[in-house]
This record gives sequence, C-alpha cells and structure tokens, in this order.
Amino acid sequence: MTQATPEILRDRLQNQRDCYLLEPMPELEARKDKLLRLKQALLAQRNNLCDALDQDYGKRSRYDTLISDIMPCITGINHTLKHLKGWMKPERRSPGLLFAPASIKVHYQPLGVIGIVAPWNFPVMLSVGPLIGALAAGNRAMLKLSEFTPNTNHVIRQMLADAFDESEVAVFEGDAELAAEFTHLPFDHLIFTGSTAIGKHVMHAAADNLTPVTLELGGKSPVIIANDIPMTLAVERLIYGKCLNAGQICVSPDYVLVPEGQQEAFITTYQKTFKRMYRKGVASKDYGAVINTRQFDRLQSWMADAKDKGATLTPAHDNAIDADNRKMVTHLVTNTTDNMTLMQEEIFGPLLPVIGYHELDDAMRYINERPRPLALYLMSLDKDVQQKITEQCHSGGMCINESVMHVGADDAPFGGIGPSGMGHYHGHEGFVTFSKAKTVLKQGKFASTRFIHPPYGGLIQRLILKIFMR
Repeated sequence: MTQATPEILRDRLQNQRDCYLLEPMPELEARKDKLLRLKQALLAQRNNLCDALDQDYGKRSRYDTLISDIMPCITGINHTLKHLKGWMKPERRSPGLLFAPASIKVHYQPLGVIGIVAPWNFPVMLSVGPLIGALAAGNRAMLKLSEFTPNTNHVIRQMLADAFDESEVAVFEGDAELAAEFTHLPFDHLIFTGSTAIGKHVMHAAADNLTPVTLELGGKSPVIIANDIPMTLAVERLIYGKCLNAGQICVSPDYVLVPEGQQEAFITTYQKTFKRMYRKGVASKDYGAVINTRQFDRLQSWMADAKDKGATLTPAHDNAIDADNRKMVTHLVTNTTDNMTLMQEEIFGPLLPVIGYHELDDAMRYINERPRPLALYLMSLDKDVQQKITEQCHSGGMCINESVMHVGADDAPFGGIGPSGMGHYHGHEGFVTFSKAKTVLKQGKFASTRFIHPPYGGLIQRLILKIFMR
C-alpha cells in the first residue's frame, strides 16, 4: 500500500509528470496495451472484487457487483479499443476562404496527469471508468479511493499494481483530510464523483491551480409517470434502478410524480413487484445493505423527520428493516411537504416519495423549479409527451421507459448539469475530456494572409473587408 502523505502525493505527481514529458504523445499500440492490461487485471480480480464489496457493505449481491460495477468497465474498454484509432486521428477542419490555402487540423493531445477521486457506492466503476478515458487519451493517473471501502480498495490497489507501474497509475487511500490535499494538487485535469456539497469544495481547491474539473455529482432525480402508460409497466421499468445497491446510486430515482389519484395504485404495484424480485424482503440474498451505520442512521432519521411532519411511510415488503445488518426495503413516502429533509436533500437510499400531479405541465413545473438533476426518468408511450419532456426539462441524462441504464451506454456521454455536475466522460466524450483539442493551422510557402499586412488602406485590403464584413 502507498502510504499517503502530502509529500508522497506531490512526489508522485512530479514523478508522473516527468515520465509524461518523456513520452508526451503515446502511440496507439502503447495505449491499447495499457487498456488490455487493465481489462485482464479486472477479469483476473473479478471474484475478489465481488467478495471485497460484499465485506465492505455487509451484504452486496455478487450479481449487482458484476453487472453494475465490473461489466461496464469491461464493455467500456472493449468499446474504446475498437474506436481509439479513429479518435486519435487529427480532424481536418475548413480554413475558410480567408485563410486559403492553409490547412487546419485539430490534434487531440494528452493533458498529462489526471486526478481521479472515486466514491464508495460503485468503487470499481467510478475509479476504473474515468481511468479508461484517461489512459485512452494518453495520460497518466493518480486515484484517490474512498476510506469507506477498505477491502475493495485493497483489491483495486493490488489489481492496478499488477497491471501498471506507479509512474503510470498510482492509487491512494485516506480520509477527508487526505482528499483535501489530493484535490489541491496541480493536476492537468481532476475528475470527482460524489455529493454536490463536497463537489463545491473540490472545485474551490482546483481553482487555486486553475485545474479544469469534471464533477459527477447527484441531486434529486425525478420519475414522471404519465397517464397513458400501464402502472405495471412503469413500476417494472423504474424499480430496478431504485433497488440496485439499495438505492445508493447518484442516478437512482429520488421521487416519483404520478397522476393525482394513482398514488395507491403505484404503491400496491410497487409492493407486488418488489415481493416478486425480493421474496424474503431484507432477508433476500439479492438485496443489498446500506454501506455503514452512519448512512443507515441518516436514513432512519429522515424517515422519522418525515413521519413527524405528517408523511405516511409504506414499506415495499413486510420484512422491512434489519437494523443489525443495515438493511431496509424501499419505503414509499406519501403526504410529503417541502419542509421534510428527504424532500430537500438527495436521498441516496431506499426511500421513495410518491407525489401526485394534476396535469403534465404541473409535473414539469415541479421539476423545473428545482435544482437541475443528474437524471430524469419518463414513463410514457406517448411520443408527443416524450418529446415535450425531453425538450422542456433539463437534466444531465434521461431515460424513457427505463431507469439508470443510460449510465452504461458506452457510446454516449455521461454528466450532470448545474448542481448535479459539469463536464462529461464515457466513450468518445471521455477521450475528449482528457485530451487537449489543439488547433493547428499550417501554411506553405504561399500565404494569403500577407495581403492584410501593413501598410493598411490598399485596394486588396479594402476588397477583403468588403467581402468578409457583410
């Protein structure tokens, strides 16, 4: 294990930067070799990663880890390997008549050293995912892992140490104090995944060095159920996104807007579907636990706050809470008010407010009057409704008749907007984020730009202004 101290962080950054300067533009084959090493390391450690996450959580389904934490990394690497040659190729742009016969190309150049701060909820995908883009773009990287997943960190450290020298990829652990030191380093780019509150501190720290940032935050991601879709279908499409990792996902459905009068139908359908998926409630082996006591107590406190202020809480299963093992089924919350904590903060757990609306415009207004979310989910088969919500509601990403799955799309950007984040990564957008798009204008022996040189006022200069100033 790398003993993380501020001095070692700075020394490692300088070492990686020195090594980068010796190889500032890695060839395609060198980049592909690193990606293949990463893929093989992931596949070799997949069982250990599943076991470690199960230990860190107290209970986490092996399939949850394979499907949501490891498989997206493998498919992301495969996609990148397939397209990297094309991404690296300089793009030809038009110089326009004014600069003819010059040529203009955009070259994608590695930035240098990328800082990656990963959270605890998907510690594999949210550390390796950004690393894929960083390596594809020809960079080196330093990773800061969450202190709340020590067993998983141990496997990730070993996995990356087997695949890379520390001059290529270095891994660090530590508490909030070390995280603050890490984000104050003068990286060439810094990507952070976590809460909006911490994201503000990260952005402030990066600003001292003018380090560009990608912030993958969160917020309250809404679900709109339109009145045209069968309730059984709507619930089927959203429930997996709410139950995966016990709702501890930055894009997990945070609250549901249903046509007024359909709240009970939604609750009944959700309960029926939940019981089919997790027959034993909290005792189901496929249902995960809350990460630690602090988070479990937070959720219990928010439930108590809501109940004290008049809300009704309905568990999705009779076997609803196992405090000893930090497990709780989805609790559906009705009769909510804006002064309840769970209506003000991102829930990040198995609580789901259910709110009625009269007209679709009311639901849209409810969303648009609040901070822009990381994701928005629409359950509707009506193409006009789909177009209206897509065009008139802002969110980082969106699913129609699905939930959370857009995050796993290899050939599409993922990122937030406003309080839910800034910037994108995944696929080509990740390659671009971790590259400098450098415009290169090239002239030969003849350059038409000589006609604009002083002395000014000549016939050709007046003609140029006449042509290009209209």
